[in-house]
Amino acid sequence: MPSPFRLGFVTGATPDKWARTWRDRSRDPLELVPLEEDQQEVAVRAYEVDAVLARLPVDRDGLHCIPLYEERVVAVVGHEHVATVVDELGTEDLADEQLVAPHRSGWTPRAEQLDWPPMTVADAVETVAAGTGVLLVPMSVARLHQRKDVTYRPVHDLPSTTVGLVWRTDNEDPRVQTFIGIVRGRTANSSRD
Repeated sequence: MPSPFRLGFVTGATPDKWARTWRDRSRDPLELVPLEEDQQEVAVRAYEVDAVLARLPVDRDGLHCIPLYEERVVAVVGHEHVATVVDELGTEDLADEQLVAPHRSGWTPRAEQLDWPPMTVADAVETVAAGTGVLLVPMSVARLHQRKDVTYRPVHDLPSTTVGLVWRTDNEDPRVQTFIGIVRGRTANSSRD
């Protein structure tokens, strides 16, 4: 049996539709490898995965990238937080909040921030559920960590995040091109031209 095509995917990315198409078209096995955001680039560079659905940006030196879709940033708040009465927030609405983890954009509320220890997203959501802060994450990550004691609201003035397909420029494996065709919507009978 041939070695599997290893596709990494960052937390919140959903490779299911592409994986189904792969399985319908290819005899080669596909292995899905979940990755945290801080592992996504390392895994593809270290040949741990053949390609990765990554949250951009990544250092493009030696890597190809196809942006696939945008994700809105949301604020995860406790179910009794005042933000639950509105449909959408702006950073001004969050100016006096504690962020339980830094946001990737670098935006920080004007309130003096506590020095939180590093924590997983699950731990950060648990902290939010206790009513001690707010977490800013892509909507897919908030949905993944949905619980009864938290909710989320879109933040309209923070930049969205982009998920893209990333692979090494020196990866000559034809299965990479097959997967690129799948994410670009090529049919089984279409050519690359």
